[in-house]
Amino acid sequence: MRDLVARLRAYAAVDDPLAGVAATVALVVLGNQPFYPLYLHAIAGTAAWPVWLTLLSSPFFLAVPAVARRSAFAGRLMLPVVGVANTLIAIKAVGRDSGLDLFLLPCALLAAVLVRPQERLASLPVLALPVAAYFWLGGLVGAPLVVFPAEQQAAMLTVNAVSVASLIVLIGVLVAGLPGRSAEPVG
Repeated sequence: MRDLVARLRAYAAVDDPLAGVAATVALVVLGNQPFYPLYLHAIAGTAAWPVWLTLLSSPFFLAVPAVARRSAFAGRLMLPVVGVANTLIAIKAVGRDSGLDLFLLPCALLAAVLVRPQERLASLPVLALPVAAYFWLGGLVGAPLVVFPAEQQAAMLTVNAVSVASLIVLIGVLVAGLPGRSAEPVG
């Protein structure tokens, strides 16, 4: 197990600290992806089969560290784009009523915190993507592949809300721990 953790750390290692955050978050999401369908199967049984389609994004989450080593900026922006795509796949699978739109929040947060001030203008399309997905693209995915009763949707909403909150906390902890950041007041 230590060897696996060491290999993952080595794979996530990137010279750019912000790209390192992107690489770490991408690998955490990747590691949790297989469990998400299992949670929904526990809630809704085999009717939750479409959520396995979210695994289609796994190779892209896995690629974030490799892309970040070639281009830190591209790697940093790749993560929120892949996150939005994964969210749209999940919405198509089980619908918006399950609270899947909440996953657009960490995507927006990543798009905002993973860029430097001089990169803001170039990164605006990626920053706008989660908002566009919420207001426009989400409606284009059409009806979900499976419709669940309200009580199952409510249970899925709880799982999704806790997952989103955990992801936001992880992002906050990683960004707060970057070199040059201090809790000490200036002046």
